[in-house]
Amino acid sequence: MKSLLKLTAATTVSLAALLAAGAASAGSFAIRSGQSAEGLGMAYAGAAAGGIGMGSMAWNPATITMFPGRNSQWNFTYLNANAEYDPTSQTRIVTGPGTSVPNTALGGSPFGTGNLGGDGAFIPASYMAWQLTDRFWVGLTTGAPFGLRSKTDDYHAAQTYGRSAKVRTINVAPTFGYKVNDWLSIGGAFQGQYIKTTLKQATGVGIGATSAILDGDSIDYGYRVGVTLTPWGPGTTIGLAYRSSIRQTLKGTFQASPTLALPIKASLNLPDSVVFGVSHELNEQWQVHAGVEWTNWSRFNRIGIVNRLVGTPVTSLNFEYDDSWYFALGAEYKWNRDLTLRAGIAYELSPVNDRNRTVFISDNDRLWLSAGGSYQLTEKLKLDVGYTFIKVKEATVNYGGAHPQQGPVLYTAKADPFIHIVSAGLTYRWDTPTETIPARPVVRKN
Repeated sequence: MKSLLKLTAATTVSLAALLAAGAASAGSFAIRSGQSAEGLGMAYAGAAAGGIGMGSMAWNPATITMFPGRNSQWNFTYLNANAEYDPTSQTRIVTGPGTSVPNTALGGSPFGTGNLGGDGAFIPASYMAWQLTDRFWVGLTTGAPFGLRSKTDDYHAAQTYGRSAKVRTINVAPTFGYKVNDWLSIGGAFQGQYIKTTLKQATGVGIGATSAILDGDSIDYGYRVGVTLTPWGPGTTIGLAYRSSIRQTLKGTFQASPTLALPIKASLNLPDSVVFGVSHELNEQWQVHAGVEWTNWSRFNRIGIVNRLVGTPVTSLNFEYDDSWYFALGAEYKWNRDLTLRAGIAYELSPVNDRNRTVFISDNDRLWLSAGGSYQLTEKLKLDVGYTFIKVKEATVNYGGAHPQQGPVLYTAKADPFIHIVSAGLTYRWDTPTETIPARPVVRKN
C-alpha cells in the first residue's frame, strides 16, 4: 500500500509540472475551475463543507475526515478562454504635456489584440486521503491554483503594454484532519508552491519592435486551516476555512533589449482567502449546497522589480486590485444507486476594475453556469464529469492617462470575454469499503 501511495503522489506531481498553465477562470489569474470535475459541475457550491467531494480538500483541509478508508482522485480539466480587445477610439502617442499625435506606426496592420486565449490550456489536480485511525487522516493535494496564458497578435496598437503573459504554478500540500467528535472536525495543510512568470511587451509602437521580457520563478510556502461542523445532525455540514497568502520571491532576468539583460528580483504577495460553505441533505435523492468566498486581492498591489545585484529599481508592475467575492448555489439529484446529476450557478465580483484592467487580463464580474454528473463504475471506482460556461461582463481597457501602468500610448478598447471549461475525474478507493470501522456522515461524496 505504501508503494502505491508513493507512486500516486509522484505521478500527480509530475502531471502538475507538465500541465500547470492556463487562462484564468477566477478573479485575475486565479484558477478555480481546475480543482475538481465534481465541483466544476456545481460551480463549486459548498466546497468548504465537503459538497464537491475530495476536491473540497483544496479549500478546507478538515473535509478530509469525510472520506473513510484510503482514496485517491485525479482530475483533468481543459479551459478555453476567448477575449479580444477592439479599440474604441483612435490610438494616439503623447508627444508632450497635453499634446499627442495619431499612432500610424503600424500602417494597415490590425490594431486589435487578437484572441488572447489562444488554444486554451490543461489544468490538473489530484487528492489523496488516508484514514490512519477512527479519528485521524493524512493526505496530499496537488494542483495549479494560479495560472495565465495570454497572447496577443504579434503587432497591435497596445503592444507596449503587453504582447504575452504566462503564469504557471504547482501547489503541493500535505494535509491532515482530526475528528474531534461526532460533530466537529479540524484540519490543516502545509503548502509548497512553485511559480514561474514570463511577461513580454514591445519596446516600440511600430512593426518590428523588439520585446522586453520579464522572467522569474520561485518556491515559497503557506498553509490552509479549516473546520467542519454538523451541529444539527449528520444531514447538514458547515465548513469554514482560511488559506494564507504566499509571498513569492521571484528571481530571474529582465531582458530590456537584445543586448541588455539585468538580474532581477520581485516579491509577489499572492492573496489569502476565507471560504464558507453549507451542504444539506433534503432527502435520500436531493442535496443542496451554497458557498461564499472572499479573496484578499488588494494585497496584490504595486510590485517593484529591482536589480538583485545592486538593489536599484528596474521597473514596476502596478496592479492596484480590489478584493473579490464569489457566491455559489448548487444541487444534486441521485438518479439511481450509481448515477448522480448536478448543476450550479455562481456570480463572482472581480478584483479588476475599469481603471486598472490590462491587455493581459480581460477580467470582469462573471456569471457561472454549470452542470455535471457522477457514475459509480465499480464498488471502488467513480467517474465525474463537469462543464461550465462563464460569461464575463464586457471588459474595457483604458490607457487614457490615469491607468496605474500608463505609458506614452493612449489606447482604449473593449472585449466581450467568455470561457468554456470541461473536466473529468476518477476517484478510486484502495481498500474495501467494509473494512472501515467508523460510520460515514449522511452528507458524503463517494
